[in-house]
Amino acid sequence: MALSVQNNVAALNSYRNLSATQNKLSSSLEKLSSGYRINRAADDAAGLAISEGLRSQIGGLKVAVRNSQDGISVVQTAEGALNESTSILQRMRDLSVQASNDGGLSSDAKDNIQSEMSQLKDELTRISDTTSFNGTKLLDGSYSGKFQVGANAGETISVGISTSMSAKGLGVDGVDVTSSTAGLDVAQTTATADGVAGKVTIGSTTDFTKSEGFDSLNGTISIGDKSLDLSTVKFDSGSTAAQRLAAVQSAVDAKFGNAGDATSMTVSATATGLVFTQDAGPATATTANSITGTQASGASVAIGKIDDAISTVSTQRANLGAVQNRFDHTIANLNVAVENLTSSESRIRDTDMASEMVNFTSQQILSQAGTAMLAQAKSIPQGVLQLLQ
Repeated sequence: MALSVQNNVAALNSYRNLSATQNKLSSSLEKLSSGYRINRAADDAAGLAISEGLRSQIGGLKVAVRNSQDGISVVQTAEGALNESTSILQRMRDLSVQASNDGGLSSDAKDNIQSEMSQLKDELTRISDTTSFNGTKLLDGSYSGKFQVGANAGETISVGISTSMSAKGLGVDGVDVTSSTAGLDVAQTTATADGVAGKVTIGSTTDFTKSEGFDSLNGTISIGDKSLDLSTVKFDSGSTAAQRLAAVQSAVDAKFGNAGDATSMTVSATATGLVFTQDAGPATATTANSITGTQASGASVAIGKIDDAISTVSTQRANLGAVQNRFDHTIANLNVAVENLTSSESRIRDTDMASEMVNFTSQQILSQAGTAMLAQAKSIPQGVLQLLQ
C-alpha cells in the first residue's frame, strides 16, 4: 500500500465500519429499552402491518368484553326487579284464593283483601315504570337493546322485553275479588230461521262479545243427523270475544266440515245474535235452542288471570336468564381470543430480550474495537515524518 498523507484510506475504512456498528448498537439499545422488536416501519414493514391488524382486533375484543359485562348488568337489573314482581303476584294469588272462600268471609273481609290487592297492583306498575339502566326503562314493554360483543361490525347479541310488566300489561289491573255474578243470561229465546234457509240466529250475543267473564255456552245446533252440543266448546280464562268466536268456529268445523263441505257453517257474532250460516245451501233441518254464558266470581277470575301473569313473568325471567348465560360464555370466549391474539402479536412485535442482548454485546465489542482501530489508522501517516528526517 502506498504511503500518503492526502488520503488516509485505512482511517476511512475504520470510520465506515464504526459508523455501521454504532447504528446497529443504537438500534439494539432502542429495542432493549422499549421492549419492542419493531419500533418503526423500517424495522419490519410486513410485521408492522400484521401486528397493527392484530392490535385492532385485541382492542376491539377487550371493549367487547366490557360491553358483554354491561349486558349482564342490564339483564340482572331487569331480572332482579321481576323477581320481586313474581313475589307480588304470588301474594295476589294467595289473596284471591282466600277471597274465593265465600262461605267464611264477610263483605268487609273481602273489601280488606281488595285493598291490599290494589296496593300490590300499584306496586307492580311502579316497579315496571321505574326499573331502568343508565336512564333506559327496562320493564315498560319498549326495551330492545343490542350489545356489541365482537371486534367486528354485526357481532351483536339482542335483548328485548316486549311485554309491559305493569299491572295492566300483565292483565291483572282489573281483578276485583269483591265482585260476584252468579249467571249471565245471554239469551232465553228459541233460535229463529230469519226467513233464510240454512241460517239461524241464537238469541242476543251482547254478553258474548265482552272481553271478560264469559266462560261457557249452552245449546245445540243441528244439521241433518249431525248435532253439536255448544256446552262442549271451551274458552281459555280471560279470552277475548274474537278468541271465543274462533273457538266456536273451530268446534263447528270439526263437527260439520270445513268451508265448502255439504254441511259446513260459518259462525259470526252480530248485534242480533250468534249467527250460524250454512255454507253450501239450505239445511235439511237446522235447529237450535238457547245460548247462555256464566261468569265466575271475581276471586275465581282473579286466580286465572294471576296465573297467566305469573306465567308471563316467569317466561320473561327464563329468557333473561338464558341471555345472561350466553353473555357469560361470550365473555369467556372473548378472553381466550384476547389471550391468543396477544400472544401472536407479541411474537411479531416484542423484543426477544435474550437474543437481543447477545446482539447488543456483540455490537458493543465491535464498537470498542472499531474505535481503537480508528485511532490506530489515524497514526499511520505519522510514519512519513521519519522519511523526511
